[in-house]
Amino acid sequence: MNLPSSVRVLIVEDDAHTRERLAGVVEREARFELAAVAGSLQQARLALENQQPTVVLLDLELPDGNGVSLIHHLQRAVPLAQVLVISVMGDERSVLGAIAAGAGGYLLKDSSDRDVVAAIDQLLEGGAPLSPAIAVHLMRRLQAPACRPSHESVPRLSERELELLKLITKGLSYDEVGQVMGLRYNTVASYAKELYRKLQVHSRAEAVFEATQLGLLSAARV
Repeated sequence: MNLPSSVRVLIVEDDAHTRERLAGVVEREARFELAAVAGSLQQARLALENQQPTVVLLDLELPDGNGVSLIHHLQRAVPLAQVLVISVMGDERSVLGAIAAGAGGYLLKDSSDRDVVAAIDQLLEGGAPLSPAIAVHLMRRLQAPACRPSHESVPRLSERELELLKLITKGLSYDEVGQVMGLRYNTVASYAKELYRKLQVHSRAEAVFEATQLGLLSAARV
């Protein structure tokens, strides 16, 4: 399938740093055109009154509601627009809810700039781009839909590890985590290594996903 010569992209993301990063990704690609950026559902709906985006890069956790409601709005306002969710949350409910609503792909926020560009292209080619961690976990769910973690299978995390989990779920870097927790970078990295070992994962995104599946994030929230 031939990709369109011009791809108009709307970015809906409340975090300013992530919004600027994604805008930079779009603007560096000659084939892409930045249609608009929005930090809330209300701003996104206003942008759609004047814009007909080809692709919408959508966060789910927005200050005035869940991004899934915008997917439903897009189906009425711009039915040909493709939606690529880019979120820190990779839990089963968020992923399946977004896909069921009409999202064509789902990336976690630690995806590289190159991954974002590739995902947009894959989406426009008719594919369904997913971050590897999400694809693996969804496959496991489909292969064993009745399997749920028992109480005994949930790892025991220390208070420090739970606090670290809460902070990385919010997207903080290790340096920022260290400032909040009053720890050196190397100490934070050591806690993270132990956290990953207990969760049997290898990345921040996988840690957030697995912790959500095991119900640990409810314990980590303030």
